[in-house]
Amino acid sequence: MKKRRVSGVLIAGLITSFALAAIAAGATSDANKGAIVTDTAGLNDRSFNFLANKGRLLAQNTLGMQTRALISKTNSDYLPNLVAAAQQGNGVVVANGFLLADAMNTAAGQFPDVKFAIVDFPWVALKDKPKNALGLTFKSEESGYLVGYLAGLMAKRKGGKQVISAVGGQKIPPVDNWIAGYRAGAKKANPRIRVLIGYSGLFPPSAAPKCKEIALNQIAQGSQAVFQVAGGCGLGALDAAKQKGKWGIGVDADQAYLGAHILTSGVKRVDLAVFRSFRDSKRGVLKSGLDRLHNLKNGGQDVGKISSKVPKAFIAQMNAIKKQIIAG
Repeated sequence: MKKRRVSGVLIAGLITSFALAAIAAGATSDANKGAIVTDTAGLNDRSFNFLANKGRLLAQNTLGMQTRALISKTNSDYLPNLVAAAQQGNGVVVANGFLLADAMNTAAGQFPDVKFAIVDFPWVALKDKPKNALGLTFKSEESGYLVGYLAGLMAKRKGGKQVISAVGGQKIPPVDNWIAGYRAGAKKANPRIRVLIGYSGLFPPSAAPKCKEIALNQIAQGSQAVFQVAGGCGLGALDAAKQKGKWGIGVDADQAYLGAHILTSGVKRVDLAVFRSFRDSKRGVLKSGLDRLHNLKNGGQDVGKISSKVPKAFIAQMNAIKKQIIAG
């Protein structure tokens, strides 16, 4: 009986492998079609996925491409969504986020005729380094440094407790890079500053109360500015800053629209990265087997709208540092 069960499992596994191979072999890609696969924060995070979708829609509206977004509700949706996007004949499929790396690595191996791109994960770090994949990477620490510098100056100007803070989502490199830059910039502007850091472990907007709780605790410890690095969850941190009359700092998208309590935002041009990937796929010039780096120098990173309450001298100091970073 045991032998029969083992044989049955092996046969089932072989059938599945052959089925996937047959599907991949039969899939045809169309350079005029593209798709994004989101992480679990959804399209309404007003941040990371929102920007990816913005880039997708720009390609659709300006280039006439056929595009779609596949929404991942749980981590287990990543691979099925990537496979579905490839099966639908998309010439390029963008996996939006660090957490999709393993799934994209697998999907790219199954569909060698489809180009796959992943945001916030370097191609060189992919397990199998698929030749049909590329990484869309960002020097988030550059923008993080600038918003941290500004926060440090504002804390020094106000006096009192020299404390600012950051609320991250999951403790992963893309989040930590933002926070590392933020801390370094704040220390440059204000060596006495203390930077409190907390993680919610979550990104979806439904987790906003958790991020708000963390931010309220930081504010109770004296934080004068809260940098949210938690996507939709981080909206709760910004709400805490508003509630307590403190500065909030947005992330990825320019979140100045949330209100007068927003000091500025660390901007990551995910929309630009997605649009360029779609555009180059349509033109037949999308290169793979490499990483595309986005930074301050090439416009892939930036600082959002700055509050009118910030002294012009502070903005000038920040811009001088920005020029230094760009110059190398």
